[in-house]
Amino acid sequence: MRFSLSGILAALAATVLLTAQDPPAAPNSAAPIKVDVSLVNVAFIVRDSAGLLNRDLTKEDIEVYEDGVKQEVKFFSRSSDLPLRLVLVVDSSDSQDKFNKQHKRDIEVFLKNAVTLRDRAALICFGNHIRLVNDFTSSVPEIMESFRRFDKGGQRFRELDMDDTRSGGTALFDAVYAAAFRKMGPVPGERKAIVLFSDGEDNSSAHDLLDAIEAAQATDSLIYTVRYTEPHRFGLTARNLYGMREMDRLARETGGAAFDASKHEVSELLTQVGEELRSMYDIGYSSTSPVPDGTFRKVQIRVKHPGMRVRTKPGYFAR
Repeated sequence: MRFSLSGILAALAATVLLTAQDPPAAPNSAAPIKVDVSLVNVAFIVRDSAGLLNRDLTKEDIEVYEDGVKQEVKFFSRSSDLPLRLVLVVDSSDSQDKFNKQHKRDIEVFLKNAVTLRDRAALICFGNHIRLVNDFTSSVPEIMESFRRFDKGGQRFRELDMDDTRSGGTALFDAVYAAAFRKMGPVPGERKAIVLFSDGEDNSSAHDLLDAIEAAQATDSLIYTVRYTEPHRFGLTARNLYGMREMDRLARETGGAAFDASKHEVSELLTQVGEELRSMYDIGYSSTSPVPDGTFRKVQIRVKHPGMRVRTKPGYFAR
């Protein structure tokens, strides 16, 4: 990812326009997303040998490597210093309806703990259609009231990614793609995350898993997945297992984390998500390989102190 000054100004101008009016429909093709940025931006968390989050590192405590070559860190900050841009992406298909109703209170508590007055959160619900139920706001009551109105039906919410070719099913990958591409533009100085609630099953998207992952990587958005799989009489099906793997990969490839809501209390899982979002570090560096050749660049972050474990996205595509 590379930016010239003109690219940054253009991106910021585009963001202002998007907040003032509805954006044009996102393309349904699987063309790669191109984000022109000056710095490679990477968010990461660090845990010590006991598994506790570390919040006290400085720029001098870390080293960054791209494809094995050490890079010069030009920007370093803690997420506690950055405003949060958060998108909840909720699977509203029949298989998840019961789960969503049971855990609305957990989602509300999570938002109240994670979103401050300087932060913004949005809510997207999807099944066959991808609906922007509530655009960015710092008001948790506003988001939850919109969520309740969506559940009651009878009100049309704006579609983020209109696609008349979908005749039914669940468009998970399209929903993640739209959340990243349409709501997480290249705005520097924000911590960006998508929290996805689903069983991971997709059967109607125009985009595939790799498109969704690349959209999140290109917009520096971490994905946290909270997976609930409805148990069947004879155990997990092949489709269930496939959905699990997809949810795990969405999280792993973007530097987030995947959680199984059937094995742990949802309130505890969301508490962990909130703690991580407030304990991250963000760095920026100009790559020693500046040519945007479309290849995947592997990024590794090392902490100079022993016993520290780093979790981050594995790299990025040099578009």
